[in-house]
Amino acid sequence: PDVYPGNCWAFKGSQGYLVIRLSMKIYPTAFTVEHIPKTLSPTGTITSAPRSFSVYGLDDEYQEEGKLLGEYVYDQDGEPLQMFPVMDKNEEAFQIVELRILSNWGHAAYTCLYRFRVHGKPA
Repeated sequence: PDVYPGNCWAFKGSQGYLVIRLSMKIYPTAFTVEHIPKTLSPTGTITSAPRSFSVYGLDDEYQEEGKLLGEYVYDQDGEPLQMFPVMDKNEEAFQIVELRILSNWGHAAYTCLYRFRVHGKPA
């Protein structure tokens, strides 16, 4: 509900994934990733922020490899809330979206995700 230091979904290491079921099928248009700004960090750094990530549309939660919707880099020096448009023109609607975090900005123990949003048009 908030974006205070430590109020995040943290996972061990620098790689992880999250699968989300949306309330309805949509045609994805963009994704938003949010992390705290460096100014709110007790250490003045946000090395636990996601760095490289990709997003996939899935037909069901058991599908191993979905449709790649884009590969992105969260800029640790940018705004805390960053929007990323769907890279490949997509004509498919999805109700399930997978976020794969491939690396973070250097934290060895864990990665923190504060908010991930999926934007799109209802199918």
